[in-house]
Amino acid sequence: MAGTDADPVAMFSFLRQRTPPPRTTQLTLDGVAVDVAVKVSRRARSFRLSLPAAGPLLTLPEGARWADAEAFLHRHRHWLAARLPRTALAQRLEAGAWLPLRGVPHLVVATGALRGRVETDQSDAGPVLRVPGDVAHQPRRLYDWLKAEALADLTAQSAFHAARLGVDVKQVRLRSQSSRWGSCSSSGNINYNWRLILSPPHVLDYVAAHEVAHLVEMNHSPAFWATVERTLPDMERGRAWLKAHGRELMAWQAPAAG
Repeated sequence: MAGTDADPVAMFSFLRQRTPPPRTTQLTLDGVAVDVAVKVSRRARSFRLSLPAAGPLLTLPEGARWADAEAFLHRHRHWLAARLPRTALAQRLEAGAWLPLRGVPHLVVATGALRGRVETDQSDAGPVLRVPGDVAHQPRRLYDWLKAEALADLTAQSAFHAARLGVDVKQVRLRSQSSRWGSCSSSGNINYNWRLILSPPHVLDYVAAHEVAHLVEMNHSPAFWATVERTLPDMERGRAWLKAHGRELMAWQAPAAG
């Protein structure tokens, strides 16, 4: 009697298809883990990623391979990141967080003392930021300290590039914009985003060079970019980093006033 031996590869593929998908999975968006619910639907004819009120949902057709579903999810992660409410990706200034001070991750640690100042230190886990004060007040203390550090760095770099370009910076101030890294007025006042203190120094330097260059060219013409490059020849390094990682920094939230 004629017969055909079973194909081991085909059999293994069949078994993989029957492996039930998880009920939830996680996707990392801008360094933050986001839960995605998984649903198998008889009516679905293809993979679908949606964002109902309950949160991200990945819908699979019956019999679909989970590996294919995961690949679909990762291909569409930027679509999801662009549509998630900012609060879903929020990073908060609190004990236990890993805060990238000047681009270097620091573990935020509560000292337990009611008085004192925020200090950097080293531990077995690596660099740490020690924050004193009552738990309710620690985020504000850390925020104020970060702003002071940012103001010092940005004032210094603004003065440096102003001297190179022969212009005057009248005042440097900090803001908490949700989409801008800086702005410059023709009167010589420059506003910077406090989150720049969380970026590597060469990124902060690029933004300072960018804003000071506006005192020469109040536009984004070729002449403007030539001015930025004149004071910062490797400007593309900082510009590229900010394009790639800027959303990660914007996820850090200033504490509520009060």
